[in-house]
Amino acid sequence: DIINTKMRSILDEATDPWGIKVSRVEVKNIIPPHDIQEAMEKQMRAERERRESILKAEGEKRSQVLKAEGQKEATILSAVAKKEAMIAEAEGKAKAMEAIYEAQARGIAMIKEANPTKEYMMLQGLKAYSELADGKATKLVVPTELQSLASFLTSAKEFTNLKSEEKE
Repeated sequence: DIINTKMRSILDEATDPWGIKVSRVEVKNIIPPHDIQEAMEKQMRAERERRESILKAEGEKRSQVLKAEGQKEATILSAVAKKEAMIAEAEGKAKAMEAIYEAQARGIAMIKEANPTKEYMMLQGLKAYSELADGKATKLVVPTELQSLASFLTSAKEFTNLKSEEKE
């Protein structure tokens, strides 16, 4: 539009002495010299390449940000899953231990209600000592009442002998 306006005013001035009024001028095609045309094409190409590199850099940046956010979320989810698994495992172990202790407590209560003899309790103690001496321990516990244990075994032997004599 600027070129058209300037050309119209210049042509109007030039044709005014002959009584011609130029009211409109339109430039449809401009063919600049070859070197100017090449310079303009280089400039347009450079501008397109600049825009392309900017868009590419922005795309790569966005891609890296999205990847980092994805890795962050995956790490968080993995940590949460591990935490929940550890909690569930600990709760399971706690319930199992609780059940074992309750069963042991019921067993002890049943033994107490049965009013066991001293000999029975000594026999249970002997079983416990044999479990201690199963070879896995590095120390051996010797009971202080070893003498009474020996007398218990002697009386148990005599009792079984009496029972076998009664059967005959």
